[in-house]
Amino acid sequence: MKNTEPRSNKLLGTGLAGILILAAFFAGVQLGQGSLQGIPGEAGLFSFIGPSAEPDNEADLTEFWRVWNILEEKYVTSTSTSSPERSKRIEGAIAGLVKSYGDPYTIYMPPEEAAAFEEEISGNFNGVGMEVGIREDLVTVIAPLPDSPAEKAGIKAGDIITKIDEKATDNMGVDQAVRLIRGDRGTEVALTVYRKGESGFREFKIVRDVINIPTLVTETTGDIFIIKLYSFNALAESKMGDAMNEFAKSGKSKLVLDLRGNPGGFLESAVSIAGWFLPTGKVVVRENFGQDIEEEVHRSQGKGSFQFNQDNFVVLIDGGSASASEILAGALAEHGIATTIGDTTFGKGSVQELVNIPGGASVKVTIARWLTPEGVSFSLGGLKPKIEILLTPEEAEKDKDPQKDAAVEWLGGKRDFKEKSALNSN
Repeated sequence: MKNTEPRSNKLLGTGLAGILILAAFFAGVQLGQGSLQGIPGEAGLFSFIGPSAEPDNEADLTEFWRVWNILEEKYVTSTSTSSPERSKRIEGAIAGLVKSYGDPYTIYMPPEEAAAFEEEISGNFNGVGMEVGIREDLVTVIAPLPDSPAEKAGIKAGDIITKIDEKATDNMGVDQAVRLIRGDRGTEVALTVYRKGESGFREFKIVRDVINIPTLVTETTGDIFIIKLYSFNALAESKMGDAMNEFAKSGKSKLVLDLRGNPGGFLESAVSIAGWFLPTGKVVVRENFGQDIEEEVHRSQGKGSFQFNQDNFVVLIDGGSASASEILAGALAEHGIATTIGDTTFGKGSVQELVNIPGGASVKVTIARWLTPEGVSFSLGGLKPKIEILLTPEEAEKDKDPQKDAAVEWLGGKRDFKEKSALNSN
């Protein structure tokens, strides 16, 4: 089950559908390939989707075929002009099987949808510049990218998308939502959004465009050096190295790593960046495959000589921090290297494998869970900051940043904040 594709194909399981120019950073998939084996008898109808395994001879498909035949014999069209083609009925049955697992990130994609997804992870499309995921069965904005059409239109992290161009998102998967939102540059998409704490809905009309994804920016204030990391993309490792060298030359003695709104990216980037803060050999994250398969432990390579602790190093997190951000923040928190400040992270800790099926279809299936060094799942409510500082919509509208202000105050010696446990226990 473990994927051995090159680094460019090994992506974190953010489960986020990045509506970006480079969705591969956030698609959360490893790439695999299924092989065809014939399935005898009635099960032969499904032979084109068979991975390299024998059919489950204990599965009783009697009721399935009974319903199939009832529909074949008795169905009379009402709202459509004809019955669905056999291939469409098969696709529907497969999709229902996959949906029965109750995981919004495990999905079946028929050929046309699989082709669209391949286009997304190759980066050959435009969009509105935001990440969406599923939270409590609702299509939810993880974070808009800075200076993106979504951010400029007023989309905020945590917004719940209820309609996309008048199509309700009830029971909609994240990949379907992405396909509806993305599109050609210059075209418009209408989003109906519910924002928590408000009585009504907001309507947004956003023009799609090419999305330029920043990687990292730095700034200083007093004795504090601040690194804002926007994504764990292919450039993140080298950019972080440049930033840490800049920090070393700056003469500053305190550091803030801002991971707010960072939806994740490459696992290798997260582990490599952790090496600037954690000693060699310290566990960064555990990759748990379940089913009695030995977990894979990713450890720090210890590339820095900096001496960080909870008094001189703060990591900022919020509901837009997911995947690689949660991995890095969780490791630094559990090892006592940094103080986390902000809001609870998104809470998505899984990795998917994209299995291509003969005939053009694909299955994106969750194959592993990310666990903190101490073995806690990020999916169990997300990572809670040690110091919880909420950013209200009013403060955001006025460009105020109480979370960053709290980080500066903490590094300045203030300690009368209310502290939280490192991880949710719910």
